[in-house]
Amino acid sequence: MAPTRTPDEGALATIVERALAASPRLGPVRLVCVDGPAGSGKTTTAAGVAERAARGGTRSLVVHLDDLYEGWDGLDGSLWPRLSAQVLEPLRRGRPGRFQRYDWERGRFADWVDVPVPDLLVLEGCGSAQRAADPLAVLRMWVEAPPDVRLERGLARDGQAARAHWVRWMSDEAAHFAREGTRGRADVRVDGFGRMTP
Repeated sequence: MAPTRTPDEGALATIVERALAASPRLGPVRLVCVDGPAGSGKTTTAAGVAERAARGGTRSLVVHLDDLYEGWDGLDGSLWPRLSAQVLEPLRRGRPGRFQRYDWERGRFADWVDVPVPDLLVLEGCGSAQRAADPLAVLRMWVEAPPDVRLERGLARDGQAARAHWVRWMSDEAAHFAREGTRGRADVRVDGFGRMTP
């Protein structure tokens, strides 16, 4: 399987410095959105950003949209309204959020996850940097990798039985990104191997 690498320390330092230099737009919280196609390395990148910020004394938290999608059809539809109501709006008011996690095996929403008020919230997942995030985010990141690499990573994680789901998701996300202009609106671009790109 093609490995995902965390951005190098210089890239992480630049990303965190830019995020923390900005004034918060989500109440007291600085929101960083890590978007891009499935399997591109967003989770690893988001973890690297949060960890680098935390090392500098910033209270950091990652929320993964994988926990909020309503299954394989969940990229659009109810995702953003639920995210906004359960997480973003409470944080904007300086209060903890709380979202209901989607159980992929059971195909339904399950337990509730508390979201304390951090200094830096890293929102990771396909659709995290859609246009609705623009007024809230201090930094929008785009992470990308070749489609064959992404599919290989996804099937290594989810198994060959998920191939049809992955192929359909990749089609859905391509339409979403085209509609939202996500890559072109990104403030920072990172490739799937941890390197910042133009």
